[in-house]
Amino acid sequence: RMQEAAPVLLVVLARLVSSTWHEGSGYYLESHTNEVYAEEPPPEPALDYRRVPQWCATLNIHRGEATCYSPRGSSYRSSLGTRCELSCTRGYRLVGPSAVQCLPNRHWSGMAYCRQIRCHVLPAVLRGSYVCSAGVQMDSRCDYTCLPGYQLEGDRSRICMEDGRWSGSEPICVDMEPPKIRCPDSRERIAEPGKLTATVYWDPPRVRDSADGVIKRVMLRGPEPGSEFPEGEHVIRYTAHDQAYNRASCKFSIRVQVRRCPVLKPPQNGYISCTSDGNNYGATCEYLCDGGYERQGTSLRVCQSTQQWTGSQPLCAPMQINTDVNSAASLLDQFHEKRRLLVISAPDPSNRYYKMQISMLQQAACGLDLRHVTTIELVGQPPHEVGRIREHRLSLGIIEELRRFLHLTRSHFNAVLLDKAGTDRERYISPVSPDELFVFIDTYLLSEREAARRAQSGDPCE
Repeated sequence: RMQEAAPVLLVVLARLVSSTWHEGSGYYLESHTNEVYAEEPPPEPALDYRRVPQWCATLNIHRGEATCYSPRGSSYRSSLGTRCELSCTRGYRLVGPSAVQCLPNRHWSGMAYCRQIRCHVLPAVLRGSYVCSAGVQMDSRCDYTCLPGYQLEGDRSRICMEDGRWSGSEPICVDMEPPKIRCPDSRERIAEPGKLTATVYWDPPRVRDSADGVIKRVMLRGPEPGSEFPEGEHVIRYTAHDQAYNRASCKFSIRVQVRRCPVLKPPQNGYISCTSDGNNYGATCEYLCDGGYERQGTSLRVCQSTQQWTGSQPLCAPMQINTDVNSAASLLDQFHEKRRLLVISAPDPSNRYYKMQISMLQQAACGLDLRHVTTIELVGQPPHEVGRIREHRLSLGIIEELRRFLHLTRSHFNAVLLDKAGTDRERYISPVSPDELFVFIDTYLLSEREAARRAQSGDPCE
C-alpha cells in the first residue's frame, strides 16, 4: 500500500511560546504567535537539570517578598521543583497566585505582582469638608468638619483599611442650631383720653440664622402691632423657624396704665352720669338731680391727666316753684325738661271723681316723685275757683289761661298728662289708678337716661 509507506506529516496550528523578561517583576511574560510547523519529537535536554542550581529565573517581587523552599536545600532557590510563597509589604495587595513552582520548562508556574492598596475617593460633604492625611492610600485618615451653624452627625473620621474600604460610614452636616431671635423691649403706655385702651406699635423682632441664613417663617402669638390694648399687662410672643425646622422664641410685655381720678360721689337727691369708665383720664361726669330738685353749681366735671377733677361738686336743692308769674306759659316753662305735669280739673271740691283721684295720688306720692310727676289742681267755678301746685296758689288769670291752653272744661271731671316738653300725651275722663299711670309713663315717657337710672337704682318705693 502506497499510503502506508508514505511518511506521515502532521500539520498543526501551534502556539510558539517565547519568553520575555518583565522588568521589575522577576517574571517572564509569554508572547504568542501563530505558526504552522511539523511536529518533531523533542530533543533531549543538553543539560542535566538535576545538577543545574538555577533552573528558573530568580524571583524578584517589587514591594513584596518570595519565601522559597527547594527540595535540594536552601542553596537551590531556583532549582527545578522549588516552591515559593509570595507576599507583599504593608500597603500593597498581591495580585496573582500566592505560591508558584519552578517547572521543567524553566518557567515558574504563575505570575504575581504587588499593587498598592487604594480606597475610592470620598464624595464631597454637603455643607462640610474633609482633610486626609495620605490621600486615598491605606492608613490614610480623613477628618470631617462642617460649615459654621452645622453639626456633624456620624463618624468624625474615616480610615482607609487593608481591604480597600473606608472605615465607618459617610457623615452628614445637619443644621441643629436654632435661629437667633431678639424681641423689642418691653414698654408701658398711658391709656388715651376718654378711653381705657392704648394703641401700641413696635418693630418686628430681629431674626438671624447661623447656618444658611434662611428663615422659614416667623409667627406672632398675640395682637398685631398697632392694636388697641386694654388696661393691664400683655405678653407678646414671637417664634422663628429655619429651613431645618429648628425654632427659637422670644417675648416682651406691654403694660397699659389708665390714669384715674378719685371716684365721684353722687349729690344728695341726685345722681351722676359719666362717660367711659367713670373716673379715667378724659371721662366726663354730668350731675343730675332727682325730680323736684334743681342743680346748683357746675353740671359737668372732667378727669384731667393730673388725676384731678375740674370744678367742684354741685348741690341738688328742692325745686322752687314761682306762681307769681304773668302767664301760664311762664309757669309751665319752670317745669320744662324737669317735671311731668298731671293737671286735674273738677267742677267743685265735692266731686266724687275728684276726691277719689286725689286720695289715690296721695297714697302713691313716692311713685309720682320717682317719675317726676307734679300735680296741678283746678277746682270750682269762678269767682271762687281754686288753682294750686302743692301749697302754691295760682291766680285766676293763670287758671283761665291753663284751661284755654289745655282745653279743660269746668262742667265735669277730667285730667291731662303732659310730658317734660309740655306736650299733651294722655287724657282721662274718670279717675286713673296710679298703677295705670305708672305703666304708661314707664312704657312711653321715660328717656334712655331715666330708664338706665331706674334699672340701676331699682324702685325705692317698693
